[in-house]
Amino acid sequence: MRFLLLLLLSITNGVTFAQDYPTRPVRIIEPFGAGGGPDVIARAVSPKLSELWGQPVTVENHPGAGSTAAPALVAKSPADGYTLLVNTSAQAYSAVLVKNLPYDPLKDFIAVAPLTSQPYVLVSGESSGITTVRELIAAAKVNPGVLKFGSTGIGTGTHLGLVKFNLQAGIEAVHVPPRPGDAITDVIANAVAGHTTYMMAPIQLALADIRAGRLRALGVTTMKRSSLLPDVPTIAETGMAGFDYPIWYGVWVPAGTPAGVVDKLAKGIARALATPDLRDWLVKHGGDPMSMTQPEFARFVVSESENAARIAKAAGIKLQ
Repeated sequence: MRFLLLLLLSITNGVTFAQDYPTRPVRIIEPFGAGGGPDVIARAVSPKLSELWGQPVTVENHPGAGSTAAPALVAKSPADGYTLLVNTSAQAYSAVLVKNLPYDPLKDFIAVAPLTSQPYVLVSGESSGITTVRELIAAAKVNPGVLKFGSTGIGTGTHLGLVKFNLQAGIEAVHVPPRPGDAITDVIANAVAGHTTYMMAPIQLALADIRAGRLRALGVTTMKRSSLLPDVPTIAETGMAGFDYPIWYGVWVPAGTPAGVVDKLAKGIARALATPDLRDWLVKHGGDPMSMTQPEFARFVVSESENAARIAKAAGIKLQ
C-alpha cells in the first residue's frame, strides 16, 4: 500500500511539474559557435518559445572538442527540461562514427523535435580551377587519392556527406579533418586558401565567399535547388542520379527528462515553427521547417544513425 501511495504521489508530482513547466529561464546550448547553422536557427526560434512560455529562452554557444563539447554539457545537465541541445544531423551520425565520446548520442538523450532541413552546397576553392561537379570527379579520377576534402570533423554531417558523394562518384580523396579548436569558418577558409580542394558547407556560411568568387558552388545536396542559390544545380542534376543529402537540425534533452516536459517542449517547438513569420524567415534563409511528432522524430534519428552506419561500412570507415 505504501509503495502504491508513493508511486501515485510521484506520478502526480510529475504531472504537476510538466503542467507548470517552465517556471524559470530555459537554456539552449549549441555546438558550432556564433553564426553556425544551429546558432542561427536557435536564435530564430527562441523568441517564439519565450513568448509562448512566458519565460526567457537564451542561446549559448559551446563550440569545441570537434563539436562534442555542447552535447557533453547537456548530457550532464539536470534532466528537467531547462537545458536543451540544438544540434545538426551529426548528433545521429556520431553515434556510429565516433568512439570514446563522453556521452552516448542516442542513449543519453531524448530526441524532442525537428527544426529544419536544407541542402549543403558542394564547393571548391577558386584556385583549384574546378568549376563543376563533373570536373571535380574527372580531376579525382585522374589523380586518385591526391585531392583533399575538408570537413568539420569525423562523424559530422559534412564528413559523412562527402563520403557518400565520393562513394557514388567512384572517387578516392584524402580527408582533412579540422585542427583542434577550428570552427566551420576555418574549414571554409582552408578551401578558399586552397589547402583543401572541396568541401560541403551550410549555404548561409559559404554564401559570402561564393558571391565574392572565392568559392565556386558546384552543386547543392538535395533533390531540389536552394532559393539562396537558384542558379546552382543539384548534384543529382549533374549526373549523380538520386543523390540526396540534406542537413537537418533538431532539439534534444538529457535522458530521464519527464515525459510530460518532453511532450510540452515538442508541442511548443511545433507551434513556434508553425507561426507564419518564423516559417517565412526560415524559408527565406534556405530552410524547410520540418513537422514530426516527438515519437516520429525519435524514430527518424535512429533511422538516420543506421543510414550513417551503412555509409561508413560501405566506405570502410573505422570508428575514430
